[in-house]
Amino acid sequence: MRGAVAILLLTLTSAAFAADLTVMSAGALESGIMQLARAFETSSGHAVRVEIGNAPQLTARLTTGASADVLVAPAALVDQAVAAGTVVRDTRVTVGRVGVAIAVRSGATVPDVSSVDALRAALVAADAVIYNQGSSGTYIESLLARLGIAARVEAKTVRVLNGEAVTERLTSGGGTEIAFMAMSDAVRGTTFRTVGPLPAEVQNFTAYDAAVMTATHERAAAGAFLRFVTSAAAKQTWQSAGVEE
Repeated sequence: MRGAVAILLLTLTSAAFAADLTVMSAGALESGIMQLARAFETSSGHAVRVEIGNAPQLTARLTTGASADVLVAPAALVDQAVAAGTVVRDTRVTVGRVGVAIAVRSGATVPDVSSVDALRAALVAADAVIYNQGSSGTYIESLLARLGIAARVEAKTVRVLNGEAVTERLTSGGGTEIAFMAMSDAVRGTTFRTVGPLPAEVQNFTAYDAAVMTATHERAAAGAFLRFVTSAAAKQTWQSAGVEE
């Protein structure tokens, strides 16, 4: 009987200290953050709910007062959150960076994108140019202008909400569509063909940081989550998800 009571008390004590964490995360990190969230739940006993959004969506949520326990977002957005006081400055940590990949439909002719000139020619010849409204898409919009072809491809440019929508639009096509997406989306795609990264001269990496949010009531658990996802043990998970150091 005493043993049973002791076990019950231990269970109740553990439950009392278990936290329910909400993490607002950028979509480019979805695969890695979801895997690590599940691993953290198993190792810590805390529950983690991950809310995914692209950079504009996360910005809108923060602007309208939405909160969570942890924010994982592009570094520029975390800068804004620090300035606004919505995250705790001294909890900020670096998660990693994500480059931009080029993809086409499975079975489509693979374009030459090995150089900037080849990429320019491939985009002009493409039936559609697809990219998202997130951080990588914002860069592609500026890249088209840098390449001097923004006006030439404007009529066939398709800008969709996020990486998932890029995949859906690409795979539903039937011509020589070229899509740009975060490398973290490209490495887990199975319904399209990844041609490769952007040429090195025009490659762009979005840096991602994380921080504990000021409004959290679970500061200790949130801090433990950040230490977990930035630990040496987490590196392999991030790398397999297309996130570089």
